[in-house]
Amino acid sequence: MSTKPIGIFDSGAGGLSIWKEISELLPYESTLYISDAKYAPYGTKGKKAILKRSIINTEILLNKGAKIVVVACNTATTNAISFLREKYDVPFIGIEPAIKPAALNTKTNCIGILATQGTLSSALFHETSQLYTKDLNVIEQVGNGIVELIEAGALFSIEMEQLLKSYLSPMLDANMDCLVLGCTHYHFLKPILEKILPKNIKIIDSGPAVAKQTKAILQKHNLLVESPKKGEHAFYTNGSKEVISSLMNWDKATIHKLD
Repeated sequence: MSTKPIGIFDSGAGGLSIWKEISELLPYESTLYISDAKYAPYGTKGKKAILKRSIINTEILLNKGAKIVVVACNTATTNAISFLREKYDVPFIGIEPAIKPAALNTKTNCIGILATQGTLSSALFHETSQLYTKDLNVIEQVGNGIVELIEAGALFSIEMEQLLKSYLSPMLDANMDCLVLGCTHYHFLKPILEKILPKNIKIIDSGPAVAKQTKAILQKHNLLVESPKKGEHAFYTNGSKEVISSLMNWDKATIHKLD
């Protein structure tokens, strides 16, 4: 066992959706979370810049004692995780768009994928997509502007709703019945999506699967905490503390400022 914390990083507050799933599944594990909001969104940046930020975030987490690192960002996973696994001697958990469950669940043979440019253009995304969507109509949409609005505290704005409607319209016209959320920030869009999408459309994200994989990897490496004491959690951001608090409905959580 190891009482060291689980390290988690994202380009901003989106990875808190992953943190929530992990902390609920593994309540005795402590965590460290980094919101790299100053450099969000990663999805519009090149591979070199994404790799640089991923290395910086990883080293902060390792210097703070993380026993495992969850890359709670689809763009960072698809562009950097192979390098991180080669460079550092701790387990890494990555995130990919949940294409497989969408492909298995669709009845209209049409799925929509809302993701960042960095994810949709990556080799890892294309490999996964080709593996599971051979006979399906797949409509990919770059979610330009979504992360920026969330990080600006405008999640439930009219601008967000109009933006989503414009992105979803071609998918609905094509008879999509499964929508894959290919960015951890997009988890927080669910209340809006459920409002504007027909009831028959299944919204799929990666959070629960990532939490289960984190537990499995901790077990494999004998790193699970065995103490019946609730874990402690530390949050760091170089962006807005208020955005994190509002997304998680926190009043008293301690959020540290990251340089």
